[in-house]
Amino acid sequence: MKWMGLNELREAYLKFFESKGHLRHKSFPLVPQNDNSLLLINAGMAPLKPYFTGQEVPPKVRMTTCQKCIRTGDIENVGITARHGTFFEMLGNFSFGDYFKEDATAWAWEFITKVLEIPEDRLYVTVYEDDHEAAEIWEKKVGVRKDRIYYLGKEDNFWEAGIDGPCGPCSEIHFDRGEEYGCGKPTCGIGCDCDRYMEFWNLVFTQFERHEDGTYTPLKQRNIDTGMGLERIAALMQGVSSIFDVDTVKAIRDKVCEIAGVSYGEDPKKDISIRVITDHIRSVTFMASDGVLPSNEGRGYVMRRLLRRAVRHAKLLGINGLFLNELVPVVVDNSKCEYNELEEKYDYITKLLTNEEKNFNETIDRGMNLLSEYIEKMEKDGKTVLDGESCFFLSDTYGFPIDLTREILEEKGYTCDEEGFKVCMQHQKETARAARGGSKYMGADETVFHRISKEYHTEFVGYTDMECDTTLDYLTTDDDFVDEAKCGDVVYAVVPKTCFYAESGGQIGDTGMIVTKTGKAKVLDTTKAVAGKTAHKLEVVEGVVSKGQAAHLTVCKESREALMRNHSCAHLLQSALRKVLGDHVHQAGQLVTADRLRFDFSHFSAMNAQELAEVEATVNEWVLSALPIVVKEMPIAEAQKMGAMALFGEKYGEVVRVVSMGDKSVEFCGGTHVANTANIGLFKIVSEASVAAGVRRIEAVTGLGVLKLLAEANETIAQASANLKLSNSAELVARTAAVMQEIKDKNAEISHLNQCMCAGKMDALLEDIKEVKGVRYIIGALEGVKPDMMREFGDKVKAENENIVCLLSTCCDGKANLMCVASKDVLAKGIHAGKIVAKAAAVAGGKGGGRPDSAMAGVPDASKLEEALNTLPEILSEMVK
Repeated sequence: MKWMGLNELREAYLKFFESKGHLRHKSFPLVPQNDNSLLLINAGMAPLKPYFTGQEVPPKVRMTTCQKCIRTGDIENVGITARHGTFFEMLGNFSFGDYFKEDATAWAWEFITKVLEIPEDRLYVTVYEDDHEAAEIWEKKVGVRKDRIYYLGKEDNFWEAGIDGPCGPCSEIHFDRGEEYGCGKPTCGIGCDCDRYMEFWNLVFTQFERHEDGTYTPLKQRNIDTGMGLERIAALMQGVSSIFDVDTVKAIRDKVCEIAGVSYGEDPKKDISIRVITDHIRSVTFMASDGVLPSNEGRGYVMRRLLRRAVRHAKLLGINGLFLNELVPVVVDNSKCEYNELEEKYDYITKLLTNEEKNFNETIDRGMNLLSEYIEKMEKDGKTVLDGESCFFLSDTYGFPIDLTREILEEKGYTCDEEGFKVCMQHQKETARAARGGSKYMGADETVFHRISKEYHTEFVGYTDMECDTTLDYLTTDDDFVDEAKCGDVVYAVVPKTCFYAESGGQIGDTGMIVTKTGKAKVLDTTKAVAGKTAHKLEVVEGVVSKGQAAHLTVCKESREALMRNHSCAHLLQSALRKVLGDHVHQAGQLVTADRLRFDFSHFSAMNAQELAEVEATVNEWVLSALPIVVKEMPIAEAQKMGAMALFGEKYGEVVRVVSMGDKSVEFCGGTHVANTANIGLFKIVSEASVAAGVRRIEAVTGLGVLKLLAEANETIAQASANLKLSNSAELVARTAAVMQEIKDKNAEISHLNQCMCAGKMDALLEDIKEVKGVRYIIGALEGVKPDMMREFGDKVKAENENIVCLLSTCCDGKANLMCVASKDVLAKGIHAGKIVAKAAAVAGGKGGGRPDSAMAGVPDASKLEEALNTLPEILSEMVK
């Protein structure tokens, strides 16, 4: 067979199906759109679910894609075997009610035998045991020999998503890799578990509807869904046995070996780590390019787990320090020909992964310290198994994979409760699944709007008009259709034409009024329903509104204009942030309301005052430059050529709307905007803060919002001046500085008096020193002394005295505390202040702990402080060696 590179294979496949009338669509983002059933796209057909279910009309009835996918179900096997991986690309050709079995099989055979030139004598086909139609097509129409067609059961050759919904038989194409890959058994053949016969292409014929009672009925619209793993077919064409030997993946693998200074294939243990890093860096790089951020939940947790697993295996290879930034360029260079977003976001991807790698390198040391404490406690308590909850805590909080915990424990002669760990993990998964919410077939949340024809669309005229005439074609509650709504009722209206903008891209939906001949309704919100339908949430305020009535729609002008100012300014803000902070900045979220704009963006440290001032000045400079705002619709390829910025993970069609503000900002955007930047008026940053690892948030106001903010600030200044009895607010700065100095002087005086008071109390306490097993101790109550002063007192006791333990209590400002200190020379005798204070506090219902020489605990029941103090002799008696 001829050798073909992975990128060459992808292009050959997509071009072939383009020649068969298929629309070639760029891979959808890894983050699912409107699908609660998935954290990440895991199959080629997953992003196309709305077309298969009939919820949306596809751009063409024939489509072909190469979809980037991530599956983590077998993550523990990644690296251990040469077959498992988390990231892969899936080639697919799809028919939505167009061609069916005859064309699907013929084109599949043509591609693999004519384009790829795979010898027919090494190919086999399987069909579902009852699908004689498919078998006949393969034999009579396609020309496959009968002895190379195998019937298999439902488990192998029938696809269904659940207890109900579309389903159907499938047909798989297998390649005979040769006897050297076989098991040697006389029964070895298609369906054998050995590695000889490799399935590489699955053709699904969706032709039935399964019902909850287990019966099947034919579908009116029959679909074709095929899937072929790109890495798998590349391995076949390149004559290699593993995806890690495929050209583009091997390039990453070789770079890992270069960084680690090792050779692949010499040490099985090291090979596992090499494969883990090779696979996981592909996954996290692609996830980062689609806007996924490391976190402790959802898809962010998947990303963090993969990244930390890669870092852990790097340490096993002897790689110290940061190394992911050396691998990202290799991933990008080998995939940018198809995924240009990797190159566009290279700086951002590198910074994000490096930042997470740094954080984990710091965390892993703290985790090691905690695990050492667990081992110390196990040794003391005579236990040999670390409980599952502790293992999970190490994993969840410190990123320790269970295999790392197990390995360290085994070195010390201990084991871990892996079943208990799995229970904790399962509980977390169930919690996450519940948080994603319930879903119907293929993850599409079922609403009343799904019962409206998929052909029905709402035309939006609100870019140019704030009023329009339409008809109330549908009125609904949350659950059902209604014919009318009377005064006080809240319903939804779906109309064929609207001037109301539906919430999208962070811009909230319009409000306003709908008037009919018999009633009036206030529009509370406007949202996108499904498949191009717009839902207006109404509260009827006068009379009755009925289904089918003619209606006049009016958008609230004041609110819309404020929204447009804020939305246009959000575009300028992103450009200014990129100018000041760097090109790694990308929008990570946005909320545009009439009152203010909230902009989340990728950045890895807090902005300082100078940076904030520079961003604010830059935006205002562009506002006052009166830049014309131009909106155009154009092919997506043309928009990308002119440098238009797209949102992470957003799903775009072949034609996009581009908003340009001079040469300062060019973005894909479907929102509403002012005509000129001068219409924004003014821009003022209100706050900047962190919202997640690597994500910052700016809140700001524009136009009248700035004037309102200035008025509030002036009111605050006036009130502060009045409180300080100033006749002129210009004196405010000097007066507040003088007041703060007075307070500082008073505090110093109070501190000095407290020190004198404590010195006197210390002398009194030291006159009553007692002893247990050769260790001297004192106890005492310091009423009204604040905790920081008590710490100072304790430090003085242990610094100026030898062979002493001191347990003190205080009750100040309604809060009770215990503190224990121990001089350094008694620590060798087994004394531990943290353990002493924990036991003493428990008597009064408190908790606490700390270092061996100093510790503090809070006590909820102040009435038991004396009782807690009096436990010290007994505690010392047990503790002293």
